[in-house]
Amino acid sequence: METPTEETLKEIIGHQFPGGEYIIAHWENFLLTECTGSELLPNGLAHPVALFHVPILGAGTSIGEMFELGHANSPFSIGIESYEWEIHQPLLEEVSYKISGKIEGAERKTEEGRVFDRIQFRFDLALEGSFVASSTIIWHYNRGRSDEH
Repeated sequence: METPTEETLKEIIGHQFPGGEYIIAHWENFLLTECTGSELLPNGLAHPVALFHVPILGAGTSIGEMFELGHANSPFSIGIESYEWEIHQPLLEEVSYKISGKIEGAERKTEEGRVFDRIQFRFDLALEGSFVASSTIIWHYNRGRSDEH
């Protein structure tokens, strides 16, 4: 895929994902919890690690689409800067979360000779009209070295 211009990059700011709903199934929570080496939480509480994928899928998008929106050169050209979670209510199994998502920021950066696009995604989860959690994801779309541009 061709590297986007800085103008094209700015155009994706504000992009809204379709949104939707997601239910964390008991079996899914069980497997995620096992992967962390933890014990299953009591009373249908879901492990917070679900915030890695639930917001993306529930917002009606995919990692593949997120790669495309940022014009990733390849799946290997993505670097993770951060995943930040705000949890205001416990995550629960077997309830339907309404999820929305958008691109909050996109900028071209050069650091130590490395050129990359820094794209910030935000996903919000709500249950029965109450805010539950948010996930802010920042990825780097590597573009090469500054001497190549």
